[in-house]
Amino acid sequence: MGVIRKTKTVEVLLNEFNKRAVAISAKNLIKQFQTSFNKTTIYRVLDKLEEDGVLHSFLGKDGLKWYAKCKGCSASEHNDLHPHFQCLNCGKVDCLSESVKLPEIPNRKIKVSQLLIQGTCDTCYL
Repeated sequence: MGVIRKTKTVEVLLNEFNKRAVAISAKNLIKQFQTSFNKTTIYRVLDKLEEDGVLHSFLGKDGLKWYAKCKGCSASEHNDLHPHFQCLNCGKVDCLSESVKLPEIPNRKIKVSQLLIQGTCDTCYL
């Protein structure tokens, strides 16, 4: 991790991401920890963890911001070019390991791309 201090908020939020294999919305984290931390602190820590390459974010259904753990990212480079799946039944959101190849676009340099696939997850599908 870069220059972020290991505060109680950082420790608690990192622990949430370490014990879950799915993405977590900022809204859910704020609701879960509203008695311990204010929402400004939670957003600030999430943004810093993203800057440091620990988490990546993407927009889900209804424009909610979701966060998931990075794999092999750093503060200087994010390698999270993968789709995300959101179940329309239970709401679970997770990263998919499928690779995505973006087309070359003349006279453009792509820095960020998001692909959200919505449907029914493996648990709800059965």
